[in-house]
Amino acid sequence: MRKNSRLEKPVNATITAVGMYTPDKILDNKYFESILDTSDEWITSRTGIKERRILENGGTSVMATKAMEDLIKTYNVNPEEIDAIIVATITPDMFFPSTSCLVQDNIGAKNAWAFDMAAACSGFLFALQTGASLIESGAYKKVAVIGADKMSSIVDYTDRNTCLLFGDGAAAVLLEGTEDLEYGLIDTKLYSDGAGRKSLYMKAGGSATPPTHETIDQRLHYVYQDGKAVFKVAVKGMADVAVEVMERNGLTSEDVAYLVPHQANLRIIDATAKRMGLTDDKVCKNIQKYGNTTAATIPLCIVEYFKEGKIKKGDNLILAAFGGGFTWGGAYIKWSLD
Repeated sequence: MRKNSRLEKPVNATITAVGMYTPDKILDNKYFESILDTSDEWITSRTGIKERRILENGGTSVMATKAMEDLIKTYNVNPEEIDAIIVATITPDMFFPSTSCLVQDNIGAKNAWAFDMAAACSGFLFALQTGASLIESGAYKKVAVIGADKMSSIVDYTDRNTCLLFGDGAAAVLLEGTEDLEYGLIDTKLYSDGAGRKSLYMKAGGSATPPTHETIDQRLHYVYQDGKAVFKVAVKGMADVAVEVMERNGLTSEDVAYLVPHQANLRIIDATAKRMGLTDDKVCKNIQKYGNTTAATIPLCIVEYFKEGKIKKGDNLILAAFGGGFTWGGAYIKWSLD
């Protein structure tokens, strides 16, 4: 039998440490007024975004590493005690090795195995459930889950439909087991529907359409999005799954401390909150500062709100996301970190 393959008592995976990183460079709406036919009022009214952070040097691993370094320093975590590292990203530094392997080496987590998870804007939720399963199996004690994306690397800054929306950032959480089953990751509900693949994707660069002079000339190596089609299904998907998670766990709007939604569009966020019966003060928002950082949006909200003292031990958090694939999902966390 494998050592520590099962625990004698059941455990929940709970967040015991957090960290985040956003680059210093800011692209505000005035910048886009200077290069595109748009305005601050137009962008703000349709998206809720005022600024985005841009990583000028290096890849996604730089931000993921810095988020982990923040976590390690703040909570005095020994990197050699980390058993596994999962990086949710669609902007890996390269096809291989994985971004998680680069982070593992950068932070000195020499005893951890590492892998990436690609589920676009739902990536952190997918990775969180995967990391929690490793903890709950009893085989692993400490699992790092990171959401990180350098969206500026795959955005066409001549395309007003997409370049206004995205920014760069990373955030990380450390999962450990708790025998107090009232705390931690209580429930998740995750979905995928590949029928939506043509509404939000990158047209070239993978094995189906490898890079050529023609694909580069045709600007096919950037995010493509059918905005109207995605908006319609995203509003329904995020709202439906958030309510589903609440109902599965007998939660009312009064029980929920915060909705932590994917930060893609303020109208989608507000529609989800309205469907849940939540007032605006119960919704985590930082879209105005960072835009859509894809797999990083949910953990960035969690870490930022916790560091500001807004999220407290015992709070019920409902997480909800929708992304390319299509992928979407929700999660219920009973917060345990002081």
